[in-house]
Amino acid sequence: MSAWLYNIDRAVFLFINNTLANPVGDTLWPYITDYDRILVVRVILVGVWLWLMVRGGTRGRTAALMLIAVLFAADQLSSSVIKPFVDRLRPCHLIDGIRVIPQVHLLVSCGPGKSFPSSHAVNNFAVATLFGYYYRPIRPYVYGWASLVALSRVAVGVHYPSDIAGGAIIGTLVAATIISLWNLIIRYAQRPDQRPPTPESQ
Repeated sequence: MSAWLYNIDRAVFLFINNTLANPVGDTLWPYITDYDRILVVRVILVGVWLWLMVRGGTRGRTAALMLIAVLFAADQLSSSVIKPFVDRLRPCHLIDGIRVIPQVHLLVSCGPGKSFPSSHAVNNFAVATLFGYYYRPIRPYVYGWASLVALSRVAVGVHYPSDIAGGAIIGTLVAATIISLWNLIIRYAQRPDQRPPTPESQ
């Protein structure tokens, strides 16, 4: 990243993480950023997934099963491929005992992971894209929540704005690609000339 782009990234980070910091945000942001670690939330999410499998019909079961593929692909691409390749330090990481951005307002553990992209942004935008596709009325809500979770990563001090922007794009593209591939498979399978011959047609 060029110096002037980094300076913009750093300035926006400090504005969100430092200038806008307040006691209410300091209380809420850590819960928002790690909402999926809260036991009650996990129970609800598992319950919704099971409901989709049992009572969601074809669309619900498709979305529930594709969720597994989308999350696996998005998370592995982010954590195992892009992050090691880019190898960017988080703003809260230490270099010779000094943080990359000394003024960082850190609200959670910095963690050892690399900075770009934010896996939280990747995964949440992948899920939002998946459910926004199959359930269009909830699209504003799932994208709104994904955006809030992504923003929380800057607010708690562990990611730059470009990390969450890149993560949002990557997560959206991963989910859109998997959805497109699935639709191609379905269309191909439904072509009459691809179906096995029946005794009546022979």
